[in-house]
Amino acid sequence: MGQSATARAHTNIALIKYWGKQNPELIIPYNSSLSMTLDHFYTDTTVTFSTELTADQILFNQAPADAATNIKMSQFLDLIRQQAHFDLHARIETINHVPNAAGLASSASGYAALAAAASKAAGLDLDRRTLSRLARRGSGSATRSIYGGFVEWQRGTNDTDSFAVPLQETVDWDIQMIAIVLNDREKAVASRAGMANVVATSPYYPSWVQTAEAAMPKMRAAIIKKDINLVGQLAEQSAMQMHATTLSATPPFTYFEPETLQAIQVVQQLRQQGISCYYTMDAGPNVKVICTSQETPQILTALGRYFKPEQLLVAKPGPGITVQQ
Repeated sequence: MGQSATARAHTNIALIKYWGKQNPELIIPYNSSLSMTLDHFYTDTTVTFSTELTADQILFNQAPADAATNIKMSQFLDLIRQQAHFDLHARIETINHVPNAAGLASSASGYAALAAAASKAAGLDLDRRTLSRLARRGSGSATRSIYGGFVEWQRGTNDTDSFAVPLQETVDWDIQMIAIVLNDREKAVASRAGMANVVATSPYYPSWVQTAEAAMPKMRAAIIKKDINLVGQLAEQSAMQMHATTLSATPPFTYFEPETLQAIQVVQQLRQQGISCYYTMDAGPNVKVICTSQETPQILTALGRYFKPEQLLVAKPGPGITVQQ
């Protein structure tokens, strides 16, 4: 067998959402976004290029990947093969510590880990900005998982200027998230298809882009001030504005489930009681609660009336990519 490398990448949850591509092939977004990398959810990927292989072999949690995943990941590897100037096939072994396709950013950690492991195994020594650009070609949100803490994806206009940059990698203030895993089933409308439908048909989409861009400097300032209430308010607004575009698409669709609304209602009730907590959601039913560690026990108690303990996962700001050869 040939050269091998292993990488670990953590998921990130966008506080100002990315939603919609102006260039679907290069995955160039219409708006910039800002996220927090999480310590609890991550992907470990090992890539080995070998002269003995006649096709790429891809294993997810020790099981062969489906045909669509095989094609997509092989095409992503082609980008690395082109840069490395060879045509060797690879064996990819991925262990996902994230429910797949359930709105918990499994593709973000997955493609960030794949980009880092495959490029290192191919003999490429990419800096983090170049790695961020590469990861973006697999999944837009993966561009942010190269870094830890708070991360900004600058939308750019082309392949060279659309990448993530760290805003605050060492988070020295009290902020975390409670992920409410309502279900880990694959969602009915994939993020990629949902975005494309919204961009093409929602009359509100231009307003989404404008409001998302206007929220970016406000979120940066809130993070620098360590103002969890302002961070939470802006994140909540961004999430609901994003989900409003799905309801206005043709045909309309939603990622909400009954339990989603129940979780949101609990958060709103807690806030009325003076607890600093705010909700956010990606393209899936699961709710993430932004809060402090100090108030987490009270929030978990309230959520525990409706959800099982194993559905409530506490995550803190997490690290960026790590690679070993």
